[in-house]
Amino acid sequence: MALNTLNPTETVAWKKLQAHYQDMQNASMPEMFQTDTSRIDKFNIKWNDFLIDYSKNIINPETMSLLLDLANEMGLKAAIAEYFDGGIINQTENRAVLHTALRAKESSVVNVNGQNVIPEVYEVKNNIRKFTEEITSGKRTGFTGKYFTDIVNIGIGGSDLGPAMAVEALQYYKNHLNVHFVSNVDGDHVNEIIKKINPETTLFVVVSKTFTTQETLTNSETIKEWFLKSATQEDVAKHFVAVSTNIQKVTEFGINPENVFPMWDWVGGRFSLWSAVGLTISLAVGFDNFEELLEGASEMDTHFKTADFDKNMPVVLALLSIWYNNFFGAESEALIPYTQYLQKLAPYLQQGIMESNGKSVGRDGKIVNYQTGTIIWGEPGTNSQHAFFQLIHQGTKLIPSDFIGYIKPLHGNLDHHNKLMSNFFAQTEALLHGKTKDQVQSEFDKQGLDAEKAKFLLPFKVFNGNKPTNTILIDKLSAKSLGSLIALYEHKIFVQGIIWNIFSYDQWGVELGKQLANTILEEINTKKVDNHDCSTEFLLNYFLKNN
Repeated sequence: MALNTLNPTETVAWKKLQAHYQDMQNASMPEMFQTDTSRIDKFNIKWNDFLIDYSKNIINPETMSLLLDLANEMGLKAAIAEYFDGGIINQTENRAVLHTALRAKESSVVNVNGQNVIPEVYEVKNNIRKFTEEITSGKRTGFTGKYFTDIVNIGIGGSDLGPAMAVEALQYYKNHLNVHFVSNVDGDHVNEIIKKINPETTLFVVVSKTFTTQETLTNSETIKEWFLKSATQEDVAKHFVAVSTNIQKVTEFGINPENVFPMWDWVGGRFSLWSAVGLTISLAVGFDNFEELLEGASEMDTHFKTADFDKNMPVVLALLSIWYNNFFGAESEALIPYTQYLQKLAPYLQQGIMESNGKSVGRDGKIVNYQTGTIIWGEPGTNSQHAFFQLIHQGTKLIPSDFIGYIKPLHGNLDHHNKLMSNFFAQTEALLHGKTKDQVQSEFDKQGLDAEKAKFLLPFKVFNGNKPTNTILIDKLSAKSLGSLIALYEHKIFVQGIIWNIFSYDQWGVELGKQLANTILEEINTKKVDNHDCSTEFLLNYFLKNN
């Protein structure tokens, strides 16, 4: 069954939301809290060790009711069934979208083209387990018999961002192996990594579905060339493994076919960390933690599939995002994790969200007449408080923000953690209430500030408040809770795409630049610039002249 192609602006719910927005655009959240003492009871969801408080949003019960009507009118329930059952929802590439199958129970049945893919998924998982244990135990060694000390993941996009984010997030659980990531085709990047490693004790994981990705192959060839200064071609098989579907090219590179971990075309790159792309995660934190990561995601999958929409975390977060994006005109969302471990979460979700929903053509093939994907950005607190929070507090833009925090610290330092979390709670409260003229004047009076100076300073110290936030509070950062958190945002992406009537799982927009780059590379190599616009020709000639 294909997804529907209904333009959301033509639904009854959308039209009602437009009228409702006229009533809500100037609504005061502090006043709504004052007039409804049970507001928090209406707008929070508890699930496992997660709590989401979404009461600090410019909403009332009618808002949520209309947003839920929109979800129902756009056929979200049926779309979720298609998503999990292997329906061809990536229609422009004629593919299912089944990263959820990678973390499903072994007893599950998920059919693609009439064949249950779960046994194959578990075969690959068992190979990841076996390989991980051989490397971490020292059973497998390098070409001189030394134990491996370092892992280098060579990939780009989802083959880099997902593993890099998860390894960084879970470094508290890391084993003795040092992990490095090479992604950018910039030669300075790969050479800085080479400076840190020993060819005798380093394992290289090359991640490329087709084994044709320019950046990944260029970096892999550079590293192999460096490696062969100390070793022989036969030694490559002991130090290089691949995650790919192209056995021929992998074998030509010198990798043993037995050390190739397969991928499937029903897993998009930006959702692939759950697959063999997560091999580096398993090597870094051990297979048991990798399995816990999958388990956490699987539990969020079940929640998303089964919970009523009004108590469904991904659905509610997606609907709130649509409310601000399409009715308030907010163009971006900030993600603020109050843990340094999640410093790569925002960059990771930038790809997941912006590559998925950065579309301007609806599923009906027509240009959309409404906004789709939001711009995602953020940094960990409290660093971000000393960077861009000024814009969120007193700037001219509405920036809905997700605050992600943990009740328990991993290293047990309560002094640090309590200071961290006091900021976590204080910032959402400050964004809600702001500071009025009367409050500022009262502070001036207590300080005994000169009246003329107080009059001048007063407008600069007023905070309007009424800035929307979601608070996601989790017991502690574990592999399992990280899996649930990532899956939460994955399903939010899905819901938004369904309601915006777009195909979230293709990415044609990244192809044009790649194609042009191949043409220009030939011109750079031959030093002969052909027809381009005058700006590009000027820049290329300037580059070649000074190269």
